[in-house]
Amino acid sequence: MLALQGTSRLASAALLFFPFLFSGTLCRGPNGDKGSTSDAVQLFSGRWDLTLKSPDREYPSWLEIHQENGHPVAQMVGRWGNARPIPRVEVSDREITFVSPKEEEGSSTDLIFVGKPDGKALSGTLTGPNGARWTWSAVRAPLLQRKGKPQWGKPISLFNGKDLTGWKMSDANSTATWKVEDGTLVSPGHGPEIINEQKFRDFKLHVEFNCGTSANSGIYLRGRYEVQIEDNSIQEPPSHHTGGVYGFIAPSPELPRKPGEWESFDITLVGRTITVVQNGKAVIDHQEIPGITGGALDSNEEMPGPIYLQGSEDNHVAFRNIILTPAKK
Repeated sequence: MLALQGTSRLASAALLFFPFLFSGTLCRGPNGDKGSTSDAVQLFSGRWDLTLKSPDREYPSWLEIHQENGHPVAQMVGRWGNARPIPRVEVSDREITFVSPKEEEGSSTDLIFVGKPDGKALSGTLTGPNGARWTWSAVRAPLLQRKGKPQWGKPISLFNGKDLTGWKMSDANSTATWKVEDGTLVSPGHGPEIINEQKFRDFKLHVEFNCGTSANSGIYLRGRYEVQIEDNSIQEPPSHHTGGVYGFIAPSPELPRKPGEWESFDITLVGRTITVVQNGKAVIDHQEIPGITGGALDSNEEMPGPIYLQGSEDNHVAFRNIILTPAKK
């Protein structure tokens, strides 16, 4: 898994808040020295789509919180990385404070978030890296529940096998570029992502890929949910392995890696429900994706989005026969 060009892996950065707060309520994590009532914690439960705003760009983020023994327990995806536990959350006097884990940020200091309600949304400030003051906002993550079975439209070929028509790179000025070689779309290795210019909501996607030795890439669905492709993450959790939804859903069964060989994914995404068939074998079967994964283009989960392919680590990954069948409206 790679982050967008110019960043590293998405790390922790998030804040949580709920539209209704009780003055004087203090909630801390399960190891905190203050208790919290079950009712107060219940008010904070749920998923949030967050956006962190630095002076030069926005970072998508995501948060989920529930309660255990009356205490808030949360996980989140921040600027890079995968969903991780939040070590401490405090709520008091219509204000919330969240402290992110140091190890996720690669910093010697805590990243501190403070926020208040803003109508139905949430907003606040963040003490960012090097003490910079950032802002953030959040909305409730949509359920994305669909009624009935989708009716499928006409298949669309996203790659013509000749050139990059219909695609754009995340960094147009990068000296490392995607290329078309022998009818395949080849990543530069340590380069920018490549993003399809069309946007889709629910769809079936067929794609064939050839992962080089020690390479690492991925296919982003709606630009937000990564299905992993890799030959260098065996030491990482199973959800980081080929066929998994990065940081959330592990492939089961996990198929043997085949560096240098052509493989295929047949992916169906309807709402939050995903099925991944790898080389004709279902490795994810109708499971729910909780939220955005690290490297997402944005956190606007209710909106359609593009297919995008990550630039790879250490070696090249090639793609061909990228066919998408959209659901009819």
